[in-house]
Amino acid sequence: MALFDQVTDGWLELLAASPAFLKAIAFFVVWAGLWLPIVIPLATLLNWRPPQPLTTKQKLPLLASLYLIAPLIVWGASFVEGASFSDYGVQTQNLTSLLISLGLGLSLALLGLTLVFGIQWTLGWVDWHGENVGRLIPILLPILLLALWISGTEELIFRGFLLNKFQQDYSTWVAGAIASLIFALLHLVWEREETLPQVPGLWLMGMVLTLARLLDGGSLGLACGLHAGWIWGLSCLDTAQMITYTGIGAKLLTGIAEKPLAGVAGILCLLGTGVVIKLLYMGIPLFSMH
Repeated sequence: MALFDQVTDGWLELLAASPAFLKAIAFFVVWAGLWLPIVIPLATLLNWRPPQPLTTKQKLPLLASLYLIAPLIVWGASFVEGASFSDYGVQTQNLTSLLISLGLGLSLALLGLTLVFGIQWTLGWVDWHGENVGRLIPILLPILLLALWISGTEELIFRGFLLNKFQQDYSTWVAGAIASLIFALLHLVWEREETLPQVPGLWLMGMVLTLARLLDGGSLGLACGLHAGWIWGLSCLDTAQMITYTGIGAKLLTGIAEKPLAGVAGILCLLGTGVVIKLLYMGIPLFSMH
C-alpha cells in the first residue's frame, strides 16, 4: 500500500505541475467516451470480443470509426482554446509547400524500405515474389488513400495537438518524447503480443516524425508523407505477399514476428531517415517551431 500511495502521489504531483497532461488525459477520455457508443454495437456486429485478436476485416471498421471522431475532438479543443488546425501543423494556406513536403516524405519512406529490403534480399534473408505483382497493382491506390488518412489523423493528434500541448510545459524534445511514448503505447490497444516488441521502434518512429515536423517549419507535411509511405509500402508488400522471410537472418535483425520495427533493420531504417531529412534541411534549428 505504501508503494501504491507513493506512485499515486507522484502521478498527482505530475498532473498538478503539468496542465498539458491534464489536457491530454481529457482529450483521450472524451475521444474514448464518444467512441464507446459506436464501437460496442460495431464489435457485436463484427463478432469481436476483446481480448480476442482482431482480423484485418474486423480492425479496419473499428479503426475507421475511431479515426473519424479524432479530428472533431481536436477541432473542439482548438475551438475552446482559440487555436486552429494550422497551429497544429495543418498549414493549408501554403498548399503547394504542403504537397511538396508530403511527396518528399512519401518518396523518402519508400526509398528507405526499398533499401532495407533490398539489402535483406541480397543477404538471403527474404525472398522476392515477382509473380505476385498482379496482386500488387490493384491495391496500390486504395492502400495509399488509407495510409494517407491514417497518417494524417495520427500526425494531427500526436505530432500536432499533443506535441503543441506538451511544449507548453516542456522543451520541444521532451514534449516530443512524451507524445511519441503515448503514440507507441496506444498501439498496444489493437494487438498486444505482436506490438509489444515494436514499442521501442514505434517510439523512435515518433521521434523521427517529430524531427520531420520541426524541420518542415512546423508543418505536418513531411511527417505525414513519411508516415504514409511506411504504411503504404509495408501494407502493400504484406497484402500482395511480395516478400517472405527465409529464416536465415536472426529475428532480432529482421524483426520479431516479421515486424520490421521489432528488429535492427527497421531501427536502422528510421535512424537513416532521420539523418537524411536533417541533411536535406541542413541549417534549420530544431528547438522551436514558427
